[in-house]
Amino acid sequence: MALALFAIVVGFAVLVWSADRFVDGAAATAKYAGMSSLIIGMVIVGFGTSAPEMVVSAFAAADGKPGLALGNGYGSNIVNISLVLGITALITPIVVHSKIIRKELPLLAALGLFSGWQLWDGELSRLDGIVLLAGFFGLIGWSVYAGMRARGDTLEQEMDQELTSHAMTLRQAIIWLVVGLALLIVSSRILVWGAVTIAEGLGVSDLVIGLTIVALGTSLPELAASVAAVRKGEHDIALGNVIGSNMFNLLAVVGIAGVIAPTSVLPEVLSRDWPTMMGLIVGLFVMAYGFRKPGRISRVQGLLLVAVYIVYNSYLGYSVMGGGGG
Repeated sequence: MALALFAIVVGFAVLVWSADRFVDGAAATAKYAGMSSLIIGMVIVGFGTSAPEMVVSAFAAADGKPGLALGNGYGSNIVNISLVLGITALITPIVVHSKIIRKELPLLAALGLFSGWQLWDGELSRLDGIVLLAGFFGLIGWSVYAGMRARGDTLEQEMDQELTSHAMTLRQAIIWLVVGLALLIVSSRILVWGAVTIAEGLGVSDLVIGLTIVALGTSLPELAASVAAVRKGEHDIALGNVIGSNMFNLLAVVGIAGVIAPTSVLPEVLSRDWPTMMGLIVGLFVMAYGFRKPGRISRVQGLLLVAVYIVYNSYLGYSVMGGGGG
């Protein structure tokens, strides 16, 4: 058990560091390839911050632990909105100006509803996974199309500043891209082994471990990126990181799990976890859309989001201690 706990701590540390290097290298490489800053912000950064969830989900499903993969996907979305945006807003209230982000918010809500409908039969089938992955590639295509049509968006201006502050040569960019990806894979493998070992030792379900420990760990890159962005005044990047990551989690992370290891979905997912995620998505839409003025997540709203995270995880702990097991 001690070795498994050590593996989780080391896995998380390397995961966060390697994900950051991977995103920086991928963004710089894409810039050298002629990709616009807006598309880099929408596609490359969103993909990069979701890479930990994707790799962990793939390893968990391949190890016959699809519940961990599903919990990681939904749990990361819960962590992203409640804890990541909550802490970020407590540091500095988030003001939303980007028109692209306003278009992504209803899309995220639609994907959340679709995910619930897809799991309503109690199964995550291989066909479900294929549909989700097809949607993932469709989302990337839409993001590229929207990025090409929305030149001058606030998100593009903030991304220009970010790329300038992390300028590197093409050789450096490729090295960090490769090294970051390699360490991302290794650290995810270590993390999954540690999480599964602890779950088996404590008699806790893979789903609960995925919703809590693993979801928190794989969401640390989003927390680091959003806090760093908002401290620089890059509010749209801070929110865009979370929205993009959440959409990728719903489509790619869960889709990968379904394709590799189709599984039955525990009733708690539809009665507890999906409604919590969906409620947070709706709350985010109301706060950030800005119907007549720029959207804004205030410090009070940030505190409420963090409170939701605490209550949800306390309930998970109670359900486990009470013999529910998740």
